Parts: sequence; structure tokens; C-alpha cells
Amino acid sequence: MERAIASPVVYVIAGAGFGKSHGVYSFLRQNNFITTWVQFSERDNIAGRFWENFTAAVDKIAPKTAGRLQEIGFPETDRQFERYMKIPKSEVMPDQKYVFVYDDTHLLKDKKVLRFLGNSITSPFPNITSILISRNEPAINAERLRKAGLLARITEEDLRFTQEETAGFFALHQIYPSTQTLSSILNDTDGWAFALYLAILSMKNAGVEYALQGMKSNIFKLIESEIISALQEQERKYLIKLSLIDHLAPDLLDSFGGTVPASVGSFIQFDTYLNAYKLHPLIRDYFLKKQGELSLEEQREVYLKAADWCMKNNRPLDAIGYFEKAGDYNKLFNAAYTMFTFIIPNHIAQVLLAIYEQAPREVFEHNPIIYNLYTRLLINLELFDRAAVELPEIITKLETLEPSPIKNRALAGSYLNLGICGFYMSLLTGDYSYSEFYERASFYYQKLDTFTIEPPLSVSTVCSYVCRVNSNNVKGEIERFIAVLDETVPYAASCLGGCTWGMNDLARTEAAFFRGRFEEAEQHAEICIRKARQQNQFEIENRALFFLLRINLARGDYQGIRGILRQLEAQLAVPEYLNRNTYHDIEGGWFYIQIGQEEKIAPWMKNDFEESDLNSMVIGFETLVKARYHLAEQRYPAALATLDRDEKFGAGAFLFGKLEIKTLEAVCCSKLRDDEKAFIALKTAYELAWPNEISMPFIELGKDMRTLVSRILKENQTSIPREWLETIRRGASAYARKLFIIAENFRPRAASPVRSRPGLRTGVEAWRGEQSLSRRELAVLTGLSQGLTRTEIAENSSISVNTVKSVIRSVYNKLGAINQADAVRIAGALGIIE
Repeated sequence: MERAIASPVVYVIAGAGFGKSHGVYSFLRQNNFITTWVQFSERDNIAGRFWENFTAAVDKIAPKTAGRLQEIGFPETDRQFERYMKIPKSEVMPDQKYVFVYDDTHLLKDKKVLRFLGNSITSPFPNITSILISRNEPAINAERLRKAGLLARITEEDLRFTQEETAGFFALHQIYPSTQTLSSILNDTDGWAFALYLAILSMKNAGVEYALQGMKSNIFKLIESEIISALQEQERKYLIKLSLIDHLAPDLLDSFGGTVPASVGSFIQFDTYLNAYKLHPLIRDYFLKKQGELSLEEQREVYLKAADWCMKNNRPLDAIGYFEKAGDYNKLFNAAYTMFTFIIPNHIAQVLLAIYEQAPREVFEHNPIIYNLYTRLLINLELFDRAAVELPEIITKLETLEPSPIKNRALAGSYLNLGICGFYMSLLTGDYSYSEFYERASFYYQKLDTFTIEPPLSVSTVCSYVCRVNSNNVKGEIERFIAVLDETVPYAASCLGGCTWGMNDLARTEAAFFRGRFEEAEQHAEICIRKARQQNQFEIENRALFFLLRINLARGDYQGIRGILRQLEAQLAVPEYLNRNTYHDIEGGWFYIQIGQEEKIAPWMKNDFEESDLNSMVIGFETLVKARYHLAEQRYPAALATLDRDEKFGAGAFLFGKLEIKTLEAVCCSKLRDDEKAFIALKTAYELAWPNEISMPFIELGKDMRTLVSRILKENQTSIPREWLETIRRGASAYARKLFIIAENFRPRAASPVRSRPGLRTGVEAWRGEQSLSRRELAVLTGLSQGLTRTEIAENSSISVNTVKSVIRSVYNKLGAINQADAVRIAGALGIIE
């Protein structure tokens, strides 16, 4: 261990009973390391439960860090892992040695959990060592670590007792076998620590020479004869109870009303790192096989006490598991309710749904409110067809119950879930009749005097687009949707503690923005933000701010943009806004792409295969931003492939999303010189856009859209009206010019190139007297300053691209510039261009 601890990763791999955990524990206790110990069980294959366990361990050494980790949740994606790594970076002390112990790693099978562990143990902190204790090789790719000499291994061969060590071990217990007897013991035990200890007990108890054979194959018989036979019935039952529990906290053990028998004291020890007792795995396995000796009521009492302890100590997933074993679905329901947000993470929803599906039907009849949680899980897992069939049946059943607060709450929740189901499905069906379900839900909620819904359940999630109008465009459909939303929002807000408040104003903001009606969009956005802040609707506020950012960018308003960015940044400090980091990355990515600073995009956004942890119902805009990144990086096939991966409820299901996809597709195909596909995509976008006068998906593509439309106009394509094309070209050109100015304002400032060149005279007259620009050079320079490409400048000036390149070189020579940005800055400083 002394040699191994210098490596960043240590594997301790051996079978049960070799003293792995005890050896590591003893070594760490003798050294001044900051240590946290994570004890795994099979339930840690549920990502949420793993995270509860991991953060509880971190809490022992860094409570502040643990709180922040609990807040961000289990890092399923690269983006989340990056955020996870930033948290300890600010709190790790460089002059301290940290050790993370992961015990019983062999129990981990879940790919997401193993992926996190693999990433975590290769963290960039030189003063952290990760020790993985396992019965077999951990399912983690450690080949890179091994080749780099960063992986130390301790195996069974290292842990087996030699004959000399065995003699010393026996001497500690005042037993001095002969050399021949020691050889027999080693032959039977193969140097296995646990078996050696049993041999010592056997020799002590029998008072004779060692005579037992087949030590390893008869281990349970030995446990029975050498340990268990001395126990009283109550002691035996006490140990069976302990075997049912994963985390043996001292206060939990006290609640069982017994004490650890002295005869097994060597097999149950207190771990100061876990702040819990650890039962030797072989002893635990033995007693688990004996749990039938407890009555069902005794087992239930153990599980309930363990579940209550877990609830008090912020381990709700563990509590749910124990409540299920105890068969107490009412308490299970209450524990599950503490984990609910408006949209539940899928890995948790799947676990809970499996529990509900296996629950006896009478559980639902005894507590009909459980129907509300059950059907919400169906919705979160996008099982809409199933929810739409089962909810009316549930409502019919509930209507037959005698009047009571429970009935009112169950009916309120069922109608609400039916409304939510209809709301999501309306994108595919075009059926907006769901507002009546929200009205019925509100009716029943008003009958409940004491029941209130609070964050996070009361905080609405916003989908990729607000206007749930599908891509089969019909004129006036947007207005029809908003009218239904006007009816729905007051009912939804009254049911859900303000949830969705301001959503209808956000829909108006979105519709006005995509039509290019900026003043109208701005007015609705400000109303939306005011309402959202009244009811803590953080995501609605965020989306309204993002539209204001896009409006100010289209206007070229630098100060306005800075103000909106500050408000978006401030949302990162609001812990109740659960998706704040994800949306900050996505919206920030969109903005940095627009102003040409792709290097500032969060790394996970650049990954072709990485996705955020957002539910697929709200993930669509992320896909579009990734496609825009590939476009900016001139990886056009990758951009098209990203657009093709759009989900069932992704951006392409929405009218506005379909438009943004098709315009991006048109530009990418144009860049690939596939003019036919580019024209088809643009024509599709035009046919979707013109009935509702939508323009911004085209205009926000700036110079790329301008180039495409200019080429189509030049080729006299007649199936798209020329007047419409001219309007889009003018809008895209104006947007590109303003975007260029904004991009320059956000570009990091270096020392003025004019001042940095000795002998370069300032003043227009002095410069012009020596080497003034020709008319063509000035025209080309002006084009560069407006963000035009060389191809666009060539088309506008009726010259070849090669001529443009030659003129640009001449401009650089005359100005003393080293690149395009340099030339524009110098010319601006000299007053040659504005």
C-alpha cells in the first residue's frame, strides 16, 4: 500500500475474506490523508441512488462540495461531468493528500455509473488517489492508465499469507503450531485470511491440533460451528436484521435494540470514514440465507426503520427500496413525491414506474392519490398513448368514490395529468381541447384548503419551442394555439402553485419574434418576465430573456445585449432553477456561434454523440445549436447528420423548429455545392413560412443565407417568388452587417495596431498622400468590413474570386495589415471606412 498510494489509481482485487477492505482501512488510519469511503451495493446501479451514496461520502470531508454535487445531480453526460469537475477544483487543497475509496466495485454493472467512475478516477488532480476494492477486475477501461504507469495493483497473491506470516498471525493468538501443521493449514486455506482466522477459532475452541480439511469449500459449515453456535437466539436474530441493511449507521443499529455479540466482534467493525459499521461479507451472506428465521412482521419492522432513517438522511431512493420491501406503499408514495420535479429524470422515472407496476392493485384503491404519481411517470417516459387510455378509466373509477379530500386531490391530479398529456400530444394531433381538463383540475384543487404545490414541482419546463404548432403549417394555427393557452394557463397556475404563469405571453413573444416584429415581441417578453418572476417560473423567464438577446442582436444593440447577458448570468445563482447550467451552455453556445467565437462554446456542445440530461421533450433546440456549430466549423456533413437525429418531440416536430432545420439544411447543402438539395430545402422552408409571415429563421443565418438567396436569384429560380427572395436577402444582409459590428465589439481587445507600428502616420491626408487605395481596393475593403465572403464580394463587383484575393493582398500591403480583422481596424482608425 505504501508503494501503491503514490499512483493516482490503485486496484485492490481479491475474493471475499482476503482482508482487502480491512487492510486498506488500517493503512489509511495510520496516515494523514483526507479520506472518503464509498461503500457500494447492488442498488448503486441506479444512477440516482449511486449519487446519493457518493455525495453522502463526500459530505464527510467537504459538506459544501457535497451540497453543490447534490444540486447538479448525477453526471450522465460529458457536459455534466465537466460541471462536476469544476466544483471540487475550487475546494481541493493542493498541499493535502486526498484518497477516495470505492469498496465492492464488483457490484457495479450499470454503464452510466461505470462511465462516471472511470472518468472520475482519471481526474486531473495530482494529489488525489482513487482506490478501487473489488472481488474481480472492475468493468472500467484502465488500459491507458496501465500503459502510462498510473495504475497500481494489489491482488490475491499480495494478500495471501506466507508460512512466516501465518506463524506470526497464530502467535498473536498464542497458538504455536508445528511446521508440518502450518503447511497443512496453508495447503487448506491457500493463505486466505478469513479461513486462517476460522482455523484459529477452531483450534482455540477444540483445544487440539488443526484437523479440519476443505476449509474453503465448507466455509458456511465452519461459520456455523465456530461462530454461530455460541450465539443466543436474540443475538442471532439481531445479526440477521443487520444483514438486511446496506448502511449500518450507529443510530440505526441502536433502533434495533440489540448489541453486537462479542463472539462476532471481529467480523463487524466500525468504519470512521463511512461513519457506519461494516459486517464482513461472508458473515452477511450467511445471515442473509437465514432471514426466514425472522417473521414477516420482524422483517417489515427492520425495513421500515431503515427507510425512515434514509428519509431523515437525504437518501430517498434507498428509502423507496426499503419501503417497497416492507410493502408500505403509502410511505413509498410520500418518499417518491419528495423527488418530483415538473419533468422527472428518466432513470428515476423508470425505477419508480417498475415499482408501481409491481404493486398490488389494492394499494391504489386504498390510496388513490398514487394514481397521480403513476400516470405522471407515464407522461415523463413519453408513454402518452398508454396514459391517454388509462387516465379516463382512472377518472371514471375515482368519480364513484364517496366525497372526501383524498378523492378531490386524486381527481385534481388525474385531470391535470390528462391535460398535460393532451398538451404534449397536441403537437402531433393538432387537438387543443385539453384546456377543459385543466379547468376540471382547477375545480377540484379549489376544494382542497390545505394542499399546496411548491418548487420544484411548481416550476414549469419549457419545450424546444413554446408554440406547439406542428410543421404541417396551417394559416392562423399559431393564433389558435395561443388562444387555447390563454384559457389554460390560469387553470394550470392555480393547480400547480403558479406553474406556467407567463407561458402564454412567452408564446406571443416567440410568434412575434419569428415574424420579425421586434417591438411587439419585446413588449410581450417584458410582460412575460414580470409574470414569471412573480411565480418563480425560472425557465419561462430564461426563454423570454433569450428572445430579447436575439432581438438585440438583430438590432445591433451592443449595450442591450450586454444587459441581457448579465441577466442570464444571474440565473446561474438560482439553485431552484434546476436546468440553469444546461440552458446557459446551449444559449451561450448559440450566441458565441453567431459572433464567431466558437472556442467559447462548452466542450460537450461540440461532441457529436454527447447530449444533455434534458428530457427528450425539451431537447430540440440543443440539436439545432450543435448543427450551427458544425456549420460554423465548416463541417457540413456533420451538421446535416445532427439535424437528421432530431427526436419525435424534437425541433422538427414544431413549425418553428422545422423551419430552422430546413434553412440550416439549405445552407449546408449550398456549402457542399449540392444546389438541387439546397433549393428543395429552401423551398420547403418558404412554403412553411409564408402563410404566417415567418422570416427570422432565414434572416438569422446572415451572410450564409444572403449568399444562397443571391445565387438562386441569379439563376432565376421561379418557383419561389422573387419578391420574397429579395426581402429575405435584404434582411439577411442587414443582419450580417449588424452582426459583424457586434462581433467586433465582443472580440477581445489587443493593443491598437496603428500605435504598435513605429513610423505609421495617423491622419487620413498623410496616409493618402503616400499610398491611397484604388476604387476597387476600397470596394473590396468595404465588403470585408461588412462581413462578406470573397465569393460574395466577387459576385457583387462582377469580378473573379482570384481577382478579389489579389486585391485583398494589395490592401494588406498598403495598410500594413496582417489579416482581414487587422485591415478593417486600421482602415477604421484612419477614417478610410466607417
